[in-house]
Amino acid sequence: MDSEKAITVTELTKKFGPVTAVEHVSFDVARGEFFGFLGPNGAGKTTLIRMLNTLLRPTSGKAFVSGCDVREEPGEVRRQIGVVPQAMTSDLDLTGYENMDLYGRFYGIQGRQRRERIKLLLDTVGLSARADDLVATYSGGMRRRLEIARVLVHRPSILFLDEPTIGLDPQSRRVVWNFLRKLIEGDSMTIFLTTHYMEEAESLCNRVAIIDAGRIVVMGSPAELKAGLPGNDVISLLVVDSSERLLSALGNMPFVHAVTPEENSLRIHVDNGAMNLPLLIDGVRAAGAEIVSVSVHEQSLEDVFIHYTGKSIREEEARKVSFLVGAGIPQKLGR
Repeated sequence: MDSEKAITVTELTKKFGPVTAVEHVSFDVARGEFFGFLGPNGAGKTTLIRMLNTLLRPTSGKAFVSGCDVREEPGEVRRQIGVVPQAMTSDLDLTGYENMDLYGRFYGIQGRQRRERIKLLLDTVGLSARADDLVATYSGGMRRRLEIARVLVHRPSILFLDEPTIGLDPQSRRVVWNFLRKLIEGDSMTIFLTTHYMEEAESLCNRVAIIDAGRIVVMGSPAELKAGLPGNDVISLLVVDSSERLLSALGNMPFVHAVTPEENSLRIHVDNGAMNLPLLIDGVRAAGAEIVSVSVHEQSLEDVFIHYTGKSIREEEARKVSFLVGAGIPQKLGR
């Protein structure tokens, strides 16, 4: 295996009976890279991460994590990784320190070394003052920071984060982001993130892959993916009536690259949105349509996703799942 690759996946597929959750997925993740997997709930993100974590056996294909085959060397893979699943798994009836200590004991880390490592990690995530408080008294953001710190006790080489900030308020989410930035800068750790928060991926990841219906539709750095879209701005128009005449008129404008109808609105990829907006508005009115509202923004990863999949990502709240049976497994098959 290439020693520079933390993860190598080749034609990985997972089927649940007649349902194909992940289909012929291939990609590499470099050591020290912050790699993101984007997609809506049901796209195959959690199924993929469970296969890489050895919690699900692939139907076909190969995957190597830290040089170890997930099929043939599951025990060694588990020793090399840390996993933060969607569901909160810390024990509410234990203190923050006790949760960390129990985890360290599972990995056989000896007394003094374990205590020093826990103290360092609690300091790093800003929880030293609450270390002896029951986790039941923690906020959602504090608990998520504890769970990330906990999986670092045994010094994993690769950290898997499955929707790590789902359900958190924006302030707590940014606290977690800042911690992850410091983590990868300080420890040269490889981080594999699955998320459907586009801002999260754009802020944190060196490269991202967008998955939809079990397949990777595009992959690259956020800047590369945005640069690959037509135009450099998106104008969103809410109109009273979207007719074929209007769509034709907009499509014939020289600065317009693409027009996508979305319910009662139009998403228009253009060059120099601010400068060309007055011309666009004149064209809409000339076509006999009435504008209710208009907005202009630069291309984002959300626009990349819409361009390649034809739909937007909806920020859905996490379902309550167990560590072994949950979002990655159809419930009627996983029970």
